[in-house]
Formats: sequence, structure tokens, C-alpha cells
Amino acid sequence: MNYQILALDLDGTLTNSSKEISEPTLKALIEIQEQGKKVVLASGRPTNGVAPLAEQLRLGDYGSYILSFNGGRITNCQTKEIIYNKTLPMDCAKPIYDMVLEYKDQGLDLVTYTPDALISGICPNKYTELESRINHMPIIRVDDFLSHIKEAPNKFLITGDSAVISKIQKKIIARFRSYLSVYCSDPFFLEIMPSGIDKAHSLLRLLTSSGLTADEMICCGDGYNDITMIETAGLGVAMANAQPAVLEKADFVTKSNDEDGVLHVINQFMR
Repeated sequence: MNYQILALDLDGTLTNSSKEISEPTLKALIEIQEQGKKVVLASGRPTNGVAPLAEQLRLGDYGSYILSFNGGRITNCQTKEIIYNKTLPMDCAKPIYDMVLEYKDQGLDLVTYTPDALISGICPNKYTELESRINHMPIIRVDDFLSHIKEAPNKFLITGDSAVISKIQKKIIARFRSYLSVYCSDPFFLEIMPSGIDKAHSLLRLLTSSGLTADEMICCGDGYNDITMIETAGLGVAMANAQPAVLEKADFVTKSNDEDGVLHVINQFMR
């Protein structure tokens, strides 16, 4: 198959354990873009948290894309055009805040985003701090979380220990059902997204606007929120370090993120 588009999760997939892109992988990704192929950085991160890697990969020079907020927004890196944007309904903000507040003593935090910062609505925990480091964005702790939501956000993020996350996930799903998409990207990150939004949904929108098909796409990932795009792609790839559920769904298992697994995929399927 002549694959034309490569969609990559970031943490645990494109970047190694030091959160860096290796030089051989960087070189290969630029080379395939020079050949006319497109790269999509598909992440749960906010757009500005993805931007430094997009600049490093020169996505703007070749008309490649950022898919941020787990699919809530797609940006053309060359034109800076937002070609897809789906936000949460504003009426869900208060009930979600109230539900997380019930678990305040168990260490949960509720996070949303400005273009330049993370807004912490309860109290930053070590997982909120991890999200801050991953995205190179500061945390702003606020007392009145709801008043800091000036416009509908692309997502909320609940952070905390996995056992507590599991409990509140069940409650939120029971209350909102199909009104919201609720899933873990990691055991300590609970993503609250608009209904129907995930990486696969948004990638299909991008393919349609680009005149490409899912059969021409390779998707690589390691986490729970990568499963739908791996199932949708013409070639769904799991990293060797992926969660067991991801490994089960993949068409191909590549090397780990610390062994240039993305480079291995490029060499085998896109050269």
C-alpha cells in the first residue's frame, strides 16, 4: 500500500522516555514530508503543547497537521487555519466541577486550558504537575474555576491516582452517558471531551478534507486514547511499550519508543 499520511501519538510513541524525538526519527519524518507525505501529531495535549514538536519537525514547511485535545481541534501548520474545532457544552462545566470537588480530599484536580497555561480548579497534584511539564505550560491555581472559563473549552482533564480516577469515571459516565466522551489517556488522566470526539473521528474529518482515505493512513500509538485511530487506519501500529489493549488491536507491533519504533515503521512501510 502506498501510505500517504502518518498519524503519531506523542508521549510514549514519537518521543522517548526523555520526551525527545531522536535524531534518526526526526530526519526520517522530515524526509517523508519532502516526498509529499503528511504527518499528523495526534495528541491529548493542548495545541500550544504540541507546537514545539511541530516546529522541530517543520510541519509548517510541508502543510502537515496538529491534532490536539484528543481530536477536539485540527490545525494546518502551514496556514495556521483551524480546520476543525469541537468544544464542550458549557452546561456541563458546573456539574463536573461539583463532582470533582467531592473527591478533593482524595487528591483529584480539575484542569482546563488557556492558550498559554493550565488552569487548576481544585489543587495541583503530581499529575497536574506532570501535565504542566509535558506541555511546558505553567499552572495557574484559581479559587473560582467556573469564572475562569470564558468560552467553551475543547476538554477538561481530571488528574489523580488511578483508583480514584476509576471511581469518578464511572460516576461521570453514568450521569452524562453519550452527552460527553469520557475516557482515560493514562490511568491518572481522565479526559472529558465533546460527544463523539476522539482521534479517529477527527482524523477521518481530516482525511475527507484532504482527499485521502483511511487505507492510505498509518496510525501509531501506545495508550488507550489511541485505540480508535489504530482500529481506523489502513495500518494500525502499536508501540512495543503500548498498553495490552492497544497491542491487541494493532495490525503491527513496532519497536518501543526508546528504540526508534516510529523510524522502524517509516523504514518498513513508507520508504
